[in-house]
Amino acid sequence: MPGHPGQHAPAPQPLPGVGAIVAVGSGKGGVGKTTLAVNLAIVLAKLGHRVGLLDADVYGPNVPLMLGTNAQPRVLADQRIEPLEAFGLKVISVGFLNPGDKPLIWRGPMLHSIIRQFLGSVDWGQLDYLVVDLPPGTGDVALSLIQTVPLTGAIVVSTPSDVSLQDARKAIEMFRQMKVDVVGMVENMSYFVCPHCNHEIDIFSRGGAEKTASQFGVAFLGNIQLDPEIRRAGDTGKPAALEGDSSPRSKSLYDFARKVIARVEEIKAAAPEGVIQIQ
Repeated sequence: MPGHPGQHAPAPQPLPGVGAIVAVGSGKGGVGKTTLAVNLAIVLAKLGHRVGLLDADVYGPNVPLMLGTNAQPRVLADQRIEPLEAFGLKVISVGFLNPGDKPLIWRGPMLHSIIRQFLGSVDWGQLDYLVVDLPPGTGDVALSLIQTVPLTGAIVVSTPSDVSLQDARKAIEMFRQMKVDVVGMVENMSYFVCPHCNHEIDIFSRGGAEKTASQFGVAFLGNIQLDPEIRRAGDTGKPAALEGDSSPRSKSLYDFARKVIARVEEIKAAAPEGVIQIQ
């Protein structure tokens, strides 16, 4: 991180007015991390919470597509950035600043700078939750986030496959080494329900994330089925969680979000006074 040899990096600073900062990460790509981050944020808002969504996946910022918006954020008179609003969320993403298919080719210091700007220069206002969609892996963006603000906790997304679980274990260990509480693990693409016979098919195996969560002593946050409609909803900018918890398609997303809420409250209650700033 930027600084001179021998100097300590500044301590993470709480975001005034933000009750809980929850990162959504994964050890590898392709596990549906952004889909779960977006739907989690929407469910939290549907349940009456004030929610922000920070798309920190700077190399693959898919949040604008999933929310169906590509407007440009306004810069306010004091040089602060006004987040966009979508489905009751306050949202910021590199995808709003760099739309289209042109890739961002940034090194570590530039990544650190944009993460600090998205956290400190965006006018988030009063939030109960700020959900942060991390890039896959354990690289610079996750480290920058952890060094900039005190995270309430991190969610690790995995599919049931051994390859995904191997990388998810690395993500858990990274958060632990950085002294970040793990909210829990969630198993995405857990099973597929045949539309013809309603039989559940375990395409990527099943139960691996729950077993891994148990082995690592972290909470298991639930199983999300592999449903083409969830994918289609995200691709068309109308996330499945908008259907409400009475929909069979989104019920598991609401169950997942309620478990996240319960775990975040546990973490906040157990934190030493002053460690997590609640407004």
